[in-house]
Amino acid sequence: MKITGSMVIGQQTIFGSAGTIKAINPATNSEFEPAFGLATKDDVDQACQLAAATFDSYRETTPEKRASFLEKIADNILALGNTLIERAHQETGLPIARLEGERGRTMNQLRLFAKVVRDGAYLSATLDSALPERVPPRPDLRMRKIGLGPVAVFGASNFPLAFSVAGGDTASALAAGCPVVVKAHSAHLGTSELVGKAIQQAANECGLAGVFSMLIGDGRQIGQSLVAHPAIKAVGFTGSRQGGMALVRTAAARAEPIPVYAEMSSINPVFLLPDALKTKGAAIAQGFADSLTMGAGQFCTNPGMLIALESPELQSFIEAATAALQVKPAATMLTPGIHQAYSSGVERLNQVDGVEVVAQGLAASTPCAAQANLAVCLAKDFLSNSALHDEVFGPSSLLIRCKDLAEMQAIAEHIEGQLTATVHATSTDYAIAKSLLPSLERKAGRILFNGFPTGVEVCHAMVHGGPFPSTSDSRSTSVGATAIDRFLRPVCYQEFPADLLPTSLQDANPFAIPRVINGELTVPAK
Repeated sequence: MKITGSMVIGQQTIFGSAGTIKAINPATNSEFEPAFGLATKDDVDQACQLAAATFDSYRETTPEKRASFLEKIADNILALGNTLIERAHQETGLPIARLEGERGRTMNQLRLFAKVVRDGAYLSATLDSALPERVPPRPDLRMRKIGLGPVAVFGASNFPLAFSVAGGDTASALAAGCPVVVKAHSAHLGTSELVGKAIQQAANECGLAGVFSMLIGDGRQIGQSLVAHPAIKAVGFTGSRQGGMALVRTAAARAEPIPVYAEMSSINPVFLLPDALKTKGAAIAQGFADSLTMGAGQFCTNPGMLIALESPELQSFIEAATAALQVKPAATMLTPGIHQAYSSGVERLNQVDGVEVVAQGLAASTPCAAQANLAVCLAKDFLSNSALHDEVFGPSSLLIRCKDLAEMQAIAEHIEGQLTATVHATSTDYAIAKSLLPSLERKAGRILFNGFPTGVEVCHAMVHGGPFPSTSDSRSTSVGATAIDRFLRPVCYQEFPADLLPTSLQDANPFAIPRVINGELTVPAK
């Protein structure tokens, strides 16, 4: 498939007329062809109006048709072959193996939601029979969930496939029966075009033309126009706190406010408990260094903070982590802008009073390459200085030394909402771990023991969300089967004629889905 610099609006492939932009190879910090046309506000309106026009028919497609559509998207992405991987490598500087793995994850997400749609439990189909003899009588009541409406999705910079055009937000919204309008990320324009055309092709092949569009344009102008458009009923976003909150404010200021599911800022604290450091400190140090520098530290679950009690074992850990980090090569970051922000963030952190730099990786020798950084401070300084609380997006982490358990518990209470919190412990540490858990449950969406947070499994039990500012809505997840819930709402049908009931609520249960009938869960044999 040839890259032409075009957008996708339903069945059309359009070259934007509001100017052009070129992709940048971060490894060389240079532009390369072709030029991509930028969308106008009229393009935004056309895509949104098309999504609105197709919503009612798309949300009533059969489970099989919608699931087949999702699977076809996965097949089409795989069929792009090396063309997709090579372009993504050029645009992001990410290793080929990482991108191949991310392609697999993207396809797995689509196939997971195909299964969710076929299973039907996401509909929460519920039937309460009429009780005419009761005083007062109860009418026949039936409930199902339907899609919210067209969804705006913003591609993420750090995952050009799994959190981008065909990523989890798009997959879950399409699964929910919601047409999608994607605002492609400017960091991977050609990658986005290839994937956008793969989705367009799948929609055409499945007779669902119009349920997907992809726009290219300025994030502030086109992105804000997209969120403000009255046809859009929900937003999925992964990126900075500043960008996410700008969309939240726009959505809240509309005549009809809409939900914004924004994944934003997370430092992902790691608590190192005493016996764990004593018995396996060197192994934890190596695992930490590997996790911190994975993907140039550009994971939203990167371990950006360590918390431990003062001890000789902690000093040994610092020495082991220093040795592990000092041999880590500088790695290319996704964009010149991200690299500049990382460099500035590290410089600010290292200059804060009370902060000591204890380890850095190998120096950068190419443009946009990030050098790993580990700094240390005392708990009292962290608790009193808000300058130490900000995320530094990249391979930088801050270790907080606590004089006692009370300070460690104070840190757990003081940190903001997080995507993850990690505890390294042995059974000897369980009393300390138990004292921390109530705070961590309130602060994080996922709590890990004896691991590292980088790497998010695509499955039914996964939660990739958390209290603000890690997300704008702590009740949701952007990864896992329940991500579909973000784009659904319940509708109750009272005393409906049988001929007008939605298929999922008909007595015969034609879709053979799980339902709650008069308070009892019924699961048909399949």
